[in-house]
Amino acid sequence: MASRNRSREATGGRAGERPGDGSREARGGPPAVRAADPAEHGASDAALVRVHDLAGRPRGTGFLADHHGTVLTSHEAVDGLTRLVLSTAGGRRRVVAAADVVPLPALGLALVRTEGLGTAPLPLSTRDRVEAGTYVRIAAGGWREARVLGATDVTYTATDRFHLLGDAIELAVGTCGRDALRLGGGAAGGPVLDVATGAVLGVLGTALSSGHSDVGFAVPLRRAAAGPLADLLAENAATVPAYGADLNLAGVLALTATSVTEAVPDGGPDAREPVERAGVTREFAAFDASGARVLGLVGAPGSGRTTELAALAARRSRGPAAAPTLWLRGADLHDDDMSLADAARRTLARAARIVAAPDPDRPG
Repeated sequence: MASRNRSREATGGRAGERPGDGSREARGGPPAVRAADPAEHGASDAALVRVHDLAGRPRGTGFLADHHGTVLTSHEAVDGLTRLVLSTAGGRRRVVAAADVVPLPALGLALVRTEGLGTAPLPLSTRDRVEAGTYVRIAAGGWREARVLGATDVTYTATDRFHLLGDAIELAVGTCGRDALRLGGGAAGGPVLDVATGAVLGVLGTALSSGHSDVGFAVPLRRAAAGPLADLLAENAATVPAYGADLNLAGVLALTATSVTEAVPDGGPDAREPVERAGVTREFAAFDASGARVLGLVGAPGSGRTTELAALAARRSRGPAAAPTLWLRGADLHDDDMSLADAARRTLARAARIVAAPDPDRPG
């Protein structure tokens, strides 16, 4: 049984070694933990939702996970409350009844249905594994940087019973971080953000315990076969763009849409439908039904090829079965290309630079 209370992976020392005490720095290695500058990493309190009880006592933190107003937090932040108060850094405040809370104690999580908070949802990672050594940012007594030690089994202590949670994320948080993650300190439910991609890897818990006394823990977000969490993860992946190692459908749609609007400035999702041409409509419908991956449209200059293709790309990006469409022109093909994949790679790289341009410091 002792092995269940030990990290399955560790880098930069033993799991029981106190991170952030200077021992690694003395050997010339990178620090295990340091305070994170919100301006440097793009982290902001504006993304957070504070959870209080009706008396104003802090219960935890959460964040929006979709555009419908669903707040994702830890179960301990809402456990035992008949009503709770949500507030944002922008001063918005909402009182939520227990009927709007979806408790998931077996996962250590909870979903809170609300509206009007005015914060943007964060992208959720659904990696099967978070590698040891990954640097993350956590909101615990201010934004701070921590390091993933590995995965371990933990016990979540709810008001009614104990729940065994497998493969929780084990974090090196340092002495100050451990104090910020104390039970009842308000950090429970906060996001664990990957420094490289900005995606949420897990949700902090302060009622999680194992044999370690000097680490923090978070509940990972993993793909589920069915249920409220599975639905939320699917909605997030389809509507909140994530990039890098956490690239999702919404991210792919954003990149490919950029390739369209770069070629046709008014060819985005709201592009106007051209006058219907029976032959073109029939061919497009056959293309969509065939499962083919490449469509070529030829015609004389001024015949409406660009308008038709932009409208097709817009239609494919809308609806519940949104499909990405990458726009390639003849000028995008090079003589030394081995396949269309070479041209697609260049076009996507250019689109990535355009997407990142408004915020060069943005993670990912």
